[in-house]
Amino acid sequence: MPVKPSDKEEEYFVRLELERRKKIEDEKLKRVAEEEKRHLKELHYMRCPKCGMELNEIDYKNIKVDKCFGCDGIWLDAGEFESVAKLEKGAMDKLFGIFKK
Repeated sequence: MPVKPSDKEEEYFVRLELERRKKIEDEKLKRVAEEEKRHLKELHYMRCPKCGMELNEIDYKNIKVDKCFGCDGIWLDAGEFESVAKLEKGAMDKLFGIFKK
């Protein structure tokens, strides 16, 4: 005659199954989020945040400035603004003078 599991045993195994399924679902969501992030990076990498045109990188005194020729926007990456701020006023005027029409 088969032994019927107690309620606590059934509850334990149901809880284990739920935890296993939750872990699988969490891993799936993490994978989807990583894929979405990678896809967005591919779509937007070196694209102007304002108009979507391609950005061109210009090197000025070891500062890489991203220039959009579509809307004439100038974009700086992390840390580049601080580098520009450290330039002398004359050098800063020359930098921004390069981008004027």
